[in-house]
Amino acid sequence: MSAKAENRLIDRCRRGDPAAWDEVFLEHYSAVGRYIYQLASDFTREDVEEICQETFLAFIRHINSFQGSCRLQTWLFRIAANKSRDFREKRNAAKRGGGQKPLSLDDEDPETGRGIDVPTLERSPDINLQLVENAALVSRALDQLGTACQEVIQLRYFGDLSYKEISDALNLNEKTVSSRLSKCLDKLEVGVKKLFAGESSEVSPSNR
Repeated sequence: MSAKAENRLIDRCRRGDPAAWDEVFLEHYSAVGRYIYQLASDFTREDVEEICQETFLAFIRHINSFQGSCRLQTWLFRIAANKSRDFREKRNAAKRGGGQKPLSLDDEDPETGRGIDVPTLERSPDINLQLVENAALVSRALDQLGTACQEVIQLRYFGDLSYKEISDALNLNEKTVSSRLSKCLDKLEVGVKKLFAGESSEVSPSNR
């Protein structure tokens, strides 16, 4: 969808056109779902659907705050990242407050008198939290790139669009899309490495 067509669609949403809301949902729901799933591999399909619903409800509530400084999909991804973080925090809080008695590794088996060895078949909450934090760092590094880089990376990897589809959406030729994507991924890699190292990173925006 071209930028002009997207602006017209958003204007229709602001006027309360139900068909416009349906168009936004059909256009972006799958991409938002893929983005959420990539934030944490332990999210179930039901989790992703719930977060997607919260994302689009937030979009409806706050449509008038959208300034058009980025593409609509970029804005939806940012909302989805926040909703994913909220979802995980609530779920972890519920697990901590579930009323179950914690099992101590110092306890002994009453039959054998030996220490209890509990196998771990799934990733621990700490590991899952680390995965989310790592994804958040990537998101932060992406936010520090210019709008042009954000759009091409998100359309390619989260929107799962082909180079041809990206070129149509951004009104660019495919060679420019390929070149921009390569340069932007290099910048993203630099930003991610700095953030992982705990350094402050300010990646220079690029519109090329």
